[in-house]
Amino acid sequence: MANPSPAKVSAECPHCGFKQMEYAAAKSSMCRQCGRSFTPFAPKPILKLRTTEEAPAPETSSSIFGKLEDFWKRQTSSVVECFECKRKQQVSGAATSTICPSCSTHIDLRDYKITSGFSRSIRTRGNVHLSGKGDLASSSVECQSALIEGRLRGNLHSDTATINYSGKIPGRISARHIIVDRKADVHCFRRVHAEHIEIKGRMSGEIIAQSVTVHRKGSLEGDVAARSISVEKGGMFSGQLAIGQIGFAQGELLGKEKPTALRSTESSFQDAVARPLPAT
Repeated sequence: MANPSPAKVSAECPHCGFKQMEYAAAKSSMCRQCGRSFTPFAPKPILKLRTTEEAPAPETSSSIFGKLEDFWKRQTSSVVECFECKRKQQVSGAATSTICPSCSTHIDLRDYKITSGFSRSIRTRGNVHLSGKGDLASSSVECQSALIEGRLRGNLHSDTATINYSGKIPGRISARHIIVDRKADVHCFRRVHAEHIEIKGRMSGEIIAQSVTVHRKGSLEGDVAARSISVEKGGMFSGQLAIGQIGFAQGELLGKEKPTALRSTESSFQDAVARPLPAT
């Protein structure tokens, strides 16, 4: 009679938080999400990041409103895209993770809120909230939507990014839709990539986008390469402008830049004439 297979238990990666099944006697393993090695059953370090699902439940969680909210999440569903093969699937609104039916990649669906210094990578189809006291220095954060209210020193890739922060941003931002809120006053050291960017507050830096809109009372200063730009009455744009010189594909908006396209864009900046462009 064959011996039964050794029992497996759940082990959590200390680097990215991904949970996977490991043999109880295992001394070391490799995370299937971030690829880093770790000791499966070593004492867990104290983490400064906590997902919304892991946060302590408020006193009103047992109220009727809390029960209705939980019931509504279970009844709703959303469509998520795989990180690797880009296949889309429909998942329950109450799900915290799923597996791609095509390539078996693990997809995190949790929301994260950063309230202090944090340097671990995040890869989720949920939302990331960088609070005013947060300091994000992660090499890579990929999420569905992001709200930036604190210091961003790492790289952020999201579908939608809202900036409500005053100060300098050393990190790289790329998103399909970027909104600079009315109270924001930011200076971006690195090139910002977006399909569409809306400036409602104040922003300075280099932008590569399909379209740029500077709203009333908004201010944009820096080099812009876009297919179109719109400055509403009361808005202000000052800097070098290159229209119709965009040579990158949609996939490059998430950080995969082609050097040739960037060189052609940079050369167009040199040929352009710097002049303020107020709205009329």
